[in-house]
Amino acid sequence: MMALILFISFIVLIFLGIPIAFSLGISSLIYILMVDIPLSIVPQKMFEGINSFVLLCIPGFILAGNLMNAGGITERIIAFTNNLIGHIRGGLGLANVGSSMGFAGISGTALADTASIGSVLIPAMKKEGYDAPFSVAVTSSSSTIGPIIPPSLPMIIVGTLATVSIGDLFLAGTIPGILLGIGLMIVTYFISVKRKYPKGERQKLTTIIKSFWGAFWALMMTLVILFGILSGYFTPTEASIVAVVYALLVGMFIYRDLKVHQLPKILLDSMVSTAGIMVLVGFANLFGWVLVSEQIPQLVADTILSISENPIVVILLLNLLLLFVGTFMETIAALVILFPVLMPVAIQVGMDPVHFGVMMVLNLMIGLSTPPVGVCLFVASSIGKVSIGRASVALLPFLGVSLVVLLLVSFVPQLTMYLPSLFD
Repeated sequence: MMALILFISFIVLIFLGIPIAFSLGISSLIYILMVDIPLSIVPQKMFEGINSFVLLCIPGFILAGNLMNAGGITERIIAFTNNLIGHIRGGLGLANVGSSMGFAGISGTALADTASIGSVLIPAMKKEGYDAPFSVAVTSSSSTIGPIIPPSLPMIIVGTLATVSIGDLFLAGTIPGILLGIGLMIVTYFISVKRKYPKGERQKLTTIIKSFWGAFWALMMTLVILFGILSGYFTPTEASIVAVVYALLVGMFIYRDLKVHQLPKILLDSMVSTAGIMVLVGFANLFGWVLVSEQIPQLVADTILSISENPIVVILLLNLLLLFVGTFMETIAALVILFPVLMPVAIQVGMDPVHFGVMMVLNLMIGLSTPPVGVCLFVASSIGKVSIGRASVALLPFLGVSLVVLLLVSFVPQLTMYLPSLFD
């Protein structure tokens, strides 16, 4: 009964438009007051949730991404991908997907990808004759690649929750992220051919090389981070600081687009983003503690395994649950609440925690571009001035490809575990 009140209050608060972090906190507080638990448990559990050395890398990666973005990196990545593949039919759409793959190593968040690349490419695609809903669909679906290809904030959260190597998680997401990007490019190309969307002029090799050099230092950030973590030169937290120093040097002395007077605003924006994530993690940990108190994890595990103990069926059920949750719950909150609940079920059917972590993140990323509360779809639709309904219809082919990649990741463990196994 008390668990039912918890969930009802949480859902009501979400539909009232209250931010997810405060919906988690308020619904947990209602439960605590009704069962007469001392209120001192609230700060204790919130602090437990954020009291992790690994989580210290979150502000570093957020700041590094903001510094690189302010340093003109978005335009350089777009220019390189457009020069490389823009001559193909639907080239600007292909460049959109390619830019998201390149931008993944900079931001690590899907929403930053949507806002940065979408603000440049959606108007450009519309101007070139692409349908607005198609432009929005390409942007919102490809932006979900960001948290799959390293570095990735959701993977950092998974590593903290599962106490597994963040380096392994970063590597495990690489092949699925590339597969997702290739799949979205294939769909973009065939739709573009069918609708006779325009193609740009083939660029000279010297132009391509010049634009590659412009994006080179940004693309190298991913390699610097991965090499440093996997070689043991620095921890993920130290890697985030290295990324900040790297972004400062590249932005101020190589690209020279990052100015000193921009730094206070960048620092402030990074602090606000970090604070929002930490509050969310804290409240989500409190909510998770309430679920454990009500034995909800055990109930969920028993319910899933009572339907079937067949690994294929169980993995399908986990995917369906996560896809549903991803449509309305913020990614980090969903991870903090559900990962500890579902991981025992996944392990029981033979999944490695790293494999399950990548599968879960991919599920939740797909939800970011899926109605009713897909924030990437909302942002892209706002930029493209398109209704959610029209954008959702245009999104269907891209959603289909994303689901195919999800099934491959779910049932072919080698796609995620191959690269980590090379460094064991």
